Amino acid sequence: MDLVGVSEIRTMLGNVSRQRASVIANQRNFPEPVAVLAMGKVWRKVDVEAWIREHRPELTKD
Repeated sequence: MDLVGVSEIRTMLGNVSRQRASVIANQRNFPEPVAVLAMGKVWRKVDVEAWIREHRPELTKD
């Protein structure tokens, strides 16, 4: 299982700021994290990718 944190989510969202990535990741419609560790929350990469396809489709176009 591939896991991602806020740093990876930043990249997946087109290199937004860490603060912006955190705001997005804390939205109610964002996938639930699979774990909360000392370093922060972690999500399944496939869940974040699915969210991006649905909510930020402009990022998935070639």
